[in-house]
Amino acid sequence: MKLTPSVLELDYGEVEKRICRFIKEYVKNAGANGIVLGLSGGIDSGTIAALSSLSIGGENVLGLMLPEQETYNKKDVDDAKVVADKFHLKTQICDMTKVTESFYSGIPVFDQSDRLCKGNIKARTRMIYLYYYANKFNNIVCGSSDKSETMMGYFTKWGDAAADITPIMDLYKTQVRKLAKHLGIPSELANKPSTPALWPNQLAETELGIKYETLDLILYGLERFMASEEIADQVSIDKIIVEKVKTRWLANEHKRRMPIAPKIGFRTVGNDFRLPRHIY
Repeated sequence: MKLTPSVLELDYGEVEKRICRFIKEYVKNAGANGIVLGLSGGIDSGTIAALSSLSIGGENVLGLMLPEQETYNKKDVDDAKVVADKFHLKTQICDMTKVTESFYSGIPVFDQSDRLCKGNIKARTRMIYLYYYANKFNNIVCGSSDKSETMMGYFTKWGDAAADITPIMDLYKTQVRKLAKHLGIPSELANKPSTPALWPNQLAETELGIKYETLDLILYGLERFMASEEIADQVSIDKIIVEKVKTRWLANEHKRRMPIAPKIGFRTVGNDFRLPRHIY
């Protein structure tokens, strides 16, 4: 196997069908009225918005736009509206500024200069809004995590990764961009630089320290148990870069798992007590 961009190629018509079937069946089996999702103006949220609409109809999909004062960007709101209009979604704008500021002022040890902790509050506040709307209208929360960022642990635990379903979590970022174009999302939006938007001018590739085109090939190789030396040779990069990616991937496993418990009983919830729906 040669690690070139071609290994990431997929039949995006088939990918669309499989994901849409997954979403439609999950909503039906859950007895839900529809889907609620965060509509940020980014490529991941735009792609799940499109897929959700194609699956169950845009009238059954609510896109929440959740701006707050510090990171407000009119372009993001406009991009979110482009997707909402194209795929006929219902939308609601909820300004989170007062809520996040209330959290800051209510935490005795809050440190305004600690942007990571502050940013994580924003990510978790978004989930409060999403799950409130989900509870209120009997919807399920559709998450927008992709495989690249999930493997790297580049997300807020119990924040942007909190969801009932994650339809694109098995697609690398470069694959999500191609799927987006296949679905009819404008190229300008599909190629837009990714950002969690937790603080001003935050860019995902800058923080990850690597372009997604390279990262995805490294992760593809690691997923298939390839040695770091082989990956580095085939992608034509230094082995140290591969090792950094591998170290971060492994170190963040705790973020991808539910809370663990010591083994005491006959079967332990989440470990060996996972039930298919049809057993009982």
